[in-house]
Amino acid sequence: MNDRTPMLAQPMRPPSAGRAAAYVGFCLLGAVIGAAGALVQPAWFPGGLLLALAGEAGLVLGAARVTRGRAGGVAAAAGWMLAVVLLTASRPEGDFLFAAGGGSYLFLLGGIAVAVICATLGPGRQPDGDPVRLGK
Repeated sequence: MNDRTPMLAQPMRPPSAGRAAAYVGFCLLGAVIGAAGALVQPAWFPGGLLLALAGEAGLVLGAARVTRGRAGGVAAAAGWMLAVVLLTASRPEGDFLFAAGGGSYLFLLGGIAVAVICATLGPGRQPDGDPVRLGK
C-alpha cells in the first residue's frame, strides 16, 4: 500500500487485541460509572447530580483520549447508557431505582447529552506518521 494513500481510501482493519480489550474495559467502566451515578445523584441532589455527570464526562473524554479516537468515548458512553437503561426498568416486585422526580430526568437526559457531546469532542482518528504541511 502506498504511504501517500489517504486514510479514508484504505481498507478498514479490525482493531488489535489490545484496542478491543480497551474498548471492552471502557464499556464496563461506563456501566460502573452509570450505576454509581444512579445511586449518587438522588442522595445529594444538586451536588450528586453534578458529580455523576462530571464523572461521566471525564470517563468519556478520557476514554477518547486514551484510545486516540472517538470509538473509546463511544464505548464508554454505550456502557453508561446500557447500565442506566437497565436500572430504569422496574422489577417484578415493583422495586425501581429511579424516582419520577426532576433529578432523575435531569440525570437521564443530561447524561445522554453529556455522552454525545463528549464523544463528539474526542479526537478523531489521525493517520500515523509525520505531520506534514500542504505544498511541501
